[in-house]
Amino acid sequence: MQKKTFQLLVDNTSGVLSRISGLFSRRGYNIESITAGVTADPRYTRITIVASGDDEILDQIEKQVSKLVDVRDIRELDPDDSVFRELALVKVRATAADRQGIIAVANVFRAQIIDVGSENLIIELTGSQSKIEAFLKLLDGYEILELARTGVAGLSRGIDKVVYIEESCI
Repeated sequence: MQKKTFQLLVDNTSGVLSRISGLFSRRGYNIESITAGVTADPRYTRITIVASGDDEILDQIEKQVSKLVDVRDIRELDPDDSVFRELALVKVRATAADRQGIIAVANVFRAQIIDVGSENLIIELTGSQSKIEAFLKLLDGYEILELARTGVAGLSRGIDKVVYIEESCI
């Protein structure tokens, strides 16, 4: 099993994310991560999907998704030629004795303490999936009360692969 990251540009219409995830569900494909957000042009949404499977399954995913009506472009993001980030929000139980140790770990990872309560801290961390996994591993001795992760967002490096969508004349 391997993972591939696909970047889609789709029409910003109601139900587009549901149709895409439904295709994965119907075909039995696995989604490791999915993120979506409007682009600089509000008519389009950028969706980043990390999927796993063998080469045949991953090729089928790309072909099937590209056939959907709302999909304007689909590309595989090459890990060596792309930038990937994920956001994690981590709520950790923090007694007075634990607080400095947790803050020290957060500082090593350039994480931000975004909320302080009498019994907890909320930490914000952005980075690669491996950075977030390493951070969570170091918090293993502390009680993680809640964890929210956005999933991977990514863009290819440079301007060579920028997609411009031209509207056809009616």
